Amino acid sequence: MTEELSRTSALAERHRALGSGLEDWNGMGTAWEYSTSPNAEHDAIREAAGMFDMSPLKKVRVRGPEAGAVVDYTHSRDLTRLADGQSAYGAVLSDRGTVADDAIVFRNTKDDWLFVHGSGASMELLQASAVKADVTIELDDDLHIISLQGPSSLDLLDTNTDVDLIAVAYFNHRDGLLFGRPAMISRTGYSGERGYEIFASADDAVAIWDAIVEAGAGAGVMPASFTALDKVRVEAALLFYGYDMTDEHYPGEVGLGWAISKNGPDYRGRDGALAAVGNERFVGAGISIDHDDIVAGGESLQLNGSDVGTVNSPAFSHRLNKSLALVHLHPSAASAGTELSVVGDGVRYSARVENIPFFDPGKSRTHA
Repeated sequence: MTEELSRTSALAERHRALGSGLEDWNGMGTAWEYSTSPNAEHDAIREAAGMFDMSPLKKVRVRGPEAGAVVDYTHSRDLTRLADGQSAYGAVLSDRGTVADDAIVFRNTKDDWLFVHGSGASMELLQASAVKADVTIELDDDLHIISLQGPSSLDLLDTNTDVDLIAVAYFNHRDGLLFGRPAMISRTGYSGERGYEIFASADDAVAIWDAIVEAGAGAGVMPASFTALDKVRVEAALLFYGYDMTDEHYPGEVGLGWAISKNGPDYRGRDGALAAVGNERFVGAGISIDHDDIVAGGESLQLNGSDVGTVNSPAFSHRLNKSLALVHLHPSAASAGTELSVVGDGVRYSARVENIPFFDPGKSRTHA
């Protein structure tokens, strides 16, 4: 988190009132912690619903007659298959086929796309794809994202919108009114739960946030910090750019081989990404660690005294009563049940490879 604060969430005062110091992520003050317990927030997400301000993600409007071709060349999925109101998650690749970012791309119409990404190089690569194209590319920081994740999210939102949310499928979105305010509601999230991401202007986002707090009072719904988000996304084996993948990694090495289109239109980095298939230096995996707390991250993983991997994203799940981590492992050491050692600065713990996701392996909750 080295980028200087250059962006401000309209919800900043709400976060301060909840005890956040607004630490930096992606150039915006972000609620990494509240005065409430991250474990209580974690429980809310799994049992009712937790609400996050995901506005630090960068929201890029790509519009014009050639917008579809520009976003498709910049993204690893075949976006020509999307209809209006659909979206797709995938990788943004460098010229050599490594992972330069990850992003969800939303098709509003054939000439109007929303490209949502984190801290990688998506904007630069979109602009490179747009040279001489009839398209405009603009960062939209007035657009805010409120993410409501958990089993109560559908009922709470459906009761207060003119959108038939029951009919909105996974990775689909609709425009409508929510608590009387205009918003785009997308059935997406980053939690391993059924949930929704609400896209609204700065003024409307504050009103919607307050309305959700009021509507969820007494029902276990609560604002949740990024510390809690990290717990649930590690349980669900969801990747975080900069930790679980960087531009030094090929998609197949970090569990994104499924997101590489093989038969659609050409896109940046495709040849390099496909050439790396079968030659992976390591694979993405998950481990549980014999420790009663979160490990620091960055530790080496050893098998019979030899280095075979690295800890990328650790978390302690009080719900599973396990210290967990998403890791990179040599393919020979990545089978479930393999016993490993976690070796760091003055520490050594035993660990074992587990199947991922750790939580809800069939993803029945996300797809409910």
